[in-house]
Amino acid sequence: MIMEFGYEKLDVAKLARQLVKDIYRLTEKFPDKERFGLTNQVRRAIVSVLLNIAEGSNRSTKKDFNNFIRISISSLVEVDCALKISIDLKYMEDEDYNELEPTIKELYFKLIGLSKYLLGKK
Repeated sequence: MIMEFGYEKLDVAKLARQLVKDIYRLTEKFPDKERFGLTNQVRRAIVSVLLNIAEGSNRSTKKDFNNFIRISISSLVEVDCALKISIDLKYMEDEDYNELEPTIKELYFKLIGLSKYLLGKK
């Protein structure tokens, strides 16, 4: 039986985990020459989103948790930028991005909302 941690119940963690899978599948199509470049960078960034949610959720204060959520937001913006660069370089099609964009946007706004909640803002 696999142990379940509290972060796994968070919507932001569920969305981030789905994006990890989607982006890994997408970047499998990138050129081999990019394996240690853009492919690696975008994969590390999307994994960072989920890992920071997980790590932050285990912190003892809301302020500490929020610091990790802010890092997750930054990593998600990095993912978005890397995907747009991938389109420019013809490593992926606009349609591929258009499939991911709604989830990226949803996760972004949920992370912002979580950050505001953790800071006691409305």
